[in-house]
Amino acid sequence: MVLAVSIALPAYAQETLWNELNEKVTALYEQGRYAEAATIAKEALKVAEDTFGPDNPNVATALNNLAGLYQAQERYAEAEPLYQRALAIREEALGREDPGVATLLNNLAELYRAEGRYAEAEPLYKRALAIDEKALGKDDPGVATDLNNLALLYYSQGKYAEAEPLYQRALVIWEKALGRNDPQVATASNHLAELYRAQGKYVEAELLYRRAVRIWERTLGRNDPQVAIAYNNLADLYRVQGKYASAETSYKSALAIMEKTLGPDHPEVAASLNNLAGVYQAQRKYAEAESLYQQALAIVKKTLGPDHPYMAASLINLAGVYQAQGKYAEAESLYQQALAIAKKTLGPDHPKVATVLEKMARFYKKAGKQEEAEKFEEQAKAIRSKPQ
Repeated sequence: MVLAVSIALPAYAQETLWNELNEKVTALYEQGRYAEAATIAKEALKVAEDTFGPDNPNVATALNNLAGLYQAQERYAEAEPLYQRALAIREEALGREDPGVATLLNNLAELYRAEGRYAEAEPLYKRALAIDEKALGKDDPGVATDLNNLALLYYSQGKYAEAEPLYQRALVIWEKALGRNDPQVATASNHLAELYRAQGKYVEAELLYRRAVRIWERTLGRNDPQVAIAYNNLADLYRVQGKYASAETSYKSALAIMEKTLGPDHPEVAASLNNLAGVYQAQRKYAEAESLYQQALAIVKKTLGPDHPYMAASLINLAGVYQAQGKYAEAESLYQQALAIAKKTLGPDHPKVATVLEKMARFYKKAGKQEEAEKFEEQAKAIRSKPQ
C-alpha cells in the first residue's frame, strides 16, 4: 500500500500540472497572446505524453490545443501534422464513428478552409456531419455546428445556394433545442445575415443582425465581445450601402466594447480600429483613417509579431490610405513589406498572396507604372489558376 501511494502521488501531481497548464493556455488564448499560449501548450503536450502515454486521448487534446494556437497565428504548416496525429489517436482510441473524431475532423477541415484548400476540407466536413447525425441524431445541436461549418465552406467559395439551406437548417435546430433567445441562435442568425449581405439582400440581413444584437445584449450583457461582433457586422452592412454615419456609430460601439473587455492591445481591438478607419477613408477623411491604421498596425506588431499575416493586412490598409492621397512612395514600401510577409508566412502560392499581388497591380496602375502592374497581375493569375 505504501509503495502504491508513493507511485500514485507523482502521477496525480503530473495530471494536476497538466490541468493547470491547460488553464493557462486558455487564459492566454482569450487575451490574444497566442505565441505565449503556444509555449505553454507545448509544455502541456509533453506532460500529457509523459503522464498518459503517447496514444492517450488526453494527448490528442493537447495536440489539438497546440494546433489551434498555431492556426490562430496562421502557422498552418505546423498545425496540420498536429491535427492529423490527434485525429489518428482519437480514431484508434474511440473508433472512427465517435463524435470526438468528428470534432477533430472539423478542426482539420477548418485549417484547410483557412488555407483555401476547399477540395480537401469538404469531405472532412461531410464525414463529421455524417458521424454526428448517426451518433447524436439529426436534430442535435452538434449537428447544427457541423451544418454551420459546411455552410461556411460553401460561403467562402461564393456557393451561396449550397450554403443557405445549411445555415437555415442549423438555425432551426438551435432554436428548437435551445430556445429562440439563446446566444447560439444569435450566432446562427449572424451567419445567415452574412450570407444575405454577400448576396445583396440587405433588408433580410439587417433584420437578422439586429436580432443577434438583441439576443446577445439580453443574455450576455451590453459589454460582451459577442455584442461587439454584432455591431461590427451591422456596421459592415451599413458601410457597403454607403450609410457611413450609421456605420461609424456601430463601429465605434464595437471598438468601445472591445477595448473595455479585452484591453487596448488585443488583436480584436486592432481589427475594430481598421474597420473604423475604413469608414473614414471611404469618406476621404484621410488624417483620421491614417491615425487609426497606424494604431492598429502597432497593436498587431506588439501582440502577434512583425511577421504575422495580420501584419500584411495592416500594412496594406495603411498603404491604401497613402495611395488615396497620392503618397505613392510611402504606399509602395508598405505594399512590398506586406507581400514579403504574406509569402513568408503563407507560402508563395496561397490565395491571400494572390490578393496582395492584385492590390499591388492596381496600385502600380494608379501610379502610372504599367509594366510593374502587368507583372503582378500575371503572378496573381498564376496562383489563381492553380487548384487549391
